[in-house]
Amino acid sequence: MAFKTITVDVDDHVCLIRLNRPDALNALNTAMLRELAQAVDEAERNERVRCLVLAGSEKAFAAGADVKEMSEKSFVDVFTEDLFGREAHALERCRKPIIAAVAGYALGGGCELAMMCDFIIAADTAKFGQPEINLGVVAGLGGTQRLTRFVGKSKAMEMHLTGRFMDAEEAERSGLVSRVVPAKKLMEEVMTAAQKITEKSAVAVMAVKESVNRSYETTLSEGVLHERRLFQAMFATEDQAEGMGAFVDKREAQFRDR
Repeated sequence: MAFKTITVDVDDHVCLIRLNRPDALNALNTAMLRELAQAVDEAERNERVRCLVLAGSEKAFAAGADVKEMSEKSFVDVFTEDLFGREAHALERCRKPIIAAVAGYALGGGCELAMMCDFIIAADTAKFGQPEINLGVVAGLGGTQRLTRFVGKSKAMEMHLTGRFMDAEEAERSGLVSRVVPAKKLMEEVMTAAQKITEKSAVAVMAVKESVNRSYETTLSEGVLHERRLFQAMFATEDQAEGMGAFVDKREAQFRDR
């Protein structure tokens, strides 16, 4: 279907989703979040898609949630409609890898949206922040939880309490982003990473994502046990035999996702 607030392009097993509200610096409104959730669900079901990329514009990945849309709502409104809840679940339950390509502003909901992805590659122009305190509210898409896990309590607390922005260099140093690249090369680098993922066994890729995510949800001993069981389960797949056989034979593996 034709989307109004995002664009979707599937090419060579990669689904590129771009936030597309340039007049509002890609502020996240209800329509955009619903379209984004639908696009992710469709990509999840599309057998051609093996990796997703979520991007914005050069000026802004997303400059926050749409304050104009939210300003007239009451507690009853946001509680009964579970504002942000349903849409966030679409990204959280996606089993295929999602890479965030962040240039410019990733603030509030935009920062939270990037953190929902499996990893972030940032342009050197990127700026991250959780300035909801300036609006008299708290983050609503997981910002207090994910940012704290990524950068630690002290830095997360400062950013949430003061609204201070973090530049790309600090974001990489703090562990928020995987790496920083020149803005002109952002999409090239992101698509190269996505393409590398598409060449792997889809079964192994899903297992890696599940295992890494589990580390945030459980104790170390339980997480290690979960990882070990997944590792052992891989020996029931054809891809394990092919991957190890190819290594021994010194040739490129030809994975079949079985």
